[in-house]
Amino acid sequence: MWHSDFSVWLLVFCQAATNYAAPTTTPLQPQVLYTSSDPNDVLWHPASPAVPQPERAGLGAPVLGPQNIPIELQNPDLLAGPTTDNGNIKNFKWSMSASHTKLKHGGWTRQQNVNAMPIAQDLAGVNMRLAAGSIRELHWHTAAEWGYVLQGDMRVSTITPDGEVWVGDVSEGDIWYFPAGNPHSLQAKDTNLQGVEILLIFDEGNFSEDSTFQLTDWLAHVPKSVVAKNFGLTGDLQAFDHIPQNELYIFPSLPPPRDVEDDKVVPNNTPFPYTYQFSKVIPETKPAGTVKIVDSRTFQAAQKIAAAEVRLEVGGLRELHWHPTQPEWTFFLSGEARITLFASQSNAATYDFSAGDVAYIPPSYGHYIENIGNTTLVFIEVLKTDRFQDISLAQWLALTPSNLVKAHLGLSDETLVHLSKNKATLVK
Repeated sequence: MWHSDFSVWLLVFCQAATNYAAPTTTPLQPQVLYTSSDPNDVLWHPASPAVPQPERAGLGAPVLGPQNIPIELQNPDLLAGPTTDNGNIKNFKWSMSASHTKLKHGGWTRQQNVNAMPIAQDLAGVNMRLAAGSIRELHWHTAAEWGYVLQGDMRVSTITPDGEVWVGDVSEGDIWYFPAGNPHSLQAKDTNLQGVEILLIFDEGNFSEDSTFQLTDWLAHVPKSVVAKNFGLTGDLQAFDHIPQNELYIFPSLPPPRDVEDDKVVPNNTPFPYTYQFSKVIPETKPAGTVKIVDSRTFQAAQKIAAAEVRLEVGGLRELHWHPTQPEWTFFLSGEARITLFASQSNAATYDFSAGDVAYIPPSYGHYIENIGNTTLVFIEVLKTDRFQDISLAQWLALTPSNLVKAHLGLSDETLVHLSKNKATLVK
């Protein structure tokens, strides 16, 4: 009899134990699908011997029609991009080699603006060449100008609305800055017999080198009696008989004096210089290269544009980062690069870059720059701001409570200790 009672008691006990069992523990990371282990590396390089095909990870099929193989070799991630790409991002690559070149006596110019790359709403660039002695004529424009010497030596001049003057020389790797509306000139010196080649960045995406205010163009469209009166020579019209009928823009001339002091009408009297010897700045060494930064803290005149000159070793990475509110305009001087842009809402796109190419990155878009070539990658990273800023993904995660990071990404403690609490910038 007692066996029956014991059985009933055991059944009740088990049911109670089941009812009052400890609650299950919520997992630290939600149960979701994880990303693929495919590295999604670039599939070929410009010098690859193979014929590129739009195939990756079992997707795509060979091209049957015509191919422009040189272009496809330079753009592997357009023809067979990583499987991580998704959605729709506007083209953010432009090659200066694809721009129309305006040929003049004494030089040439070509540009990239919003017409060439519609995503580039806030910055534009011009590549200009001046033969020794040649002048980019006296002019002004509504955009601020930040300039960088690619090769050669040059003299610049400007005045402020208060009549303050700056005349200075710049050489390879040096920079200058002119605020919007301030008139200025550029002239190649003959210290380099080939003259000078320069890069100009403007803080307006719709800037056009063809719509600047030229000295000669203006005076050719003012009644000559007014011109004479303006310069204190009322009635002496013959004094102005050699004003060109059409703008000069770029034209050959005698080289300026070797010594800048011999070229000054009055001593420089601006409150701060409008040229900066960026070439003399000692770069900061990083784990995978070097970085030099210039902004209004070191070059006070540059109130609208800041920049970094980056040298990235083979296999190196300009780490995953973003610029909080600043658009980025990057120009590649040498090497081969890869950039993936993340625009939120699962939109991502990858492009490849070579020397002479431009990349434009809107504010807050997450990105990296990877050296995928076999030589040092050198580029100029220009931001529309008075102070160079970025946010490092690795530093952000390293300084965030570890349980939060684990909950999002499922990283182990061993992995977390490798995240740098200091901004690495260039990693390998």
